[in-house]
Amino acid sequence: MPPSDMESKNSAPDPQTLALQALVWMLSDTRRADRLLAITGLDADALRAGIGDPLILSAVLDHLANYEPDLIACADAIDCKPTALIHAHKALTA
Repeated sequence: MPPSDMESKNSAPDPQTLALQALVWMLSDTRRADRLLAITGLDADALRAGIGDPLILSAVLDHLANYEPDLIACADAIDCKPTALIHAHKALTA
């Protein structure tokens, strides 16, 4: 296996870590946070209780995946590609 292939596999972001980073990014802005809660039907208590729950984290990433401007802005803010967030969503729902 060429070194570049090995490096990319070793540096693949953990889906749960990406989802948590995305959640922190969304909650850092009141307007985005309110939109997340309104659209997903989650509330602050559900987010706190489900912080390690793949289904809750998947809902966060699903929300991002359905609004491209936030998906791109979040990916930029947490230094990953938008496709990494989409792959993390798929991994958490598998």
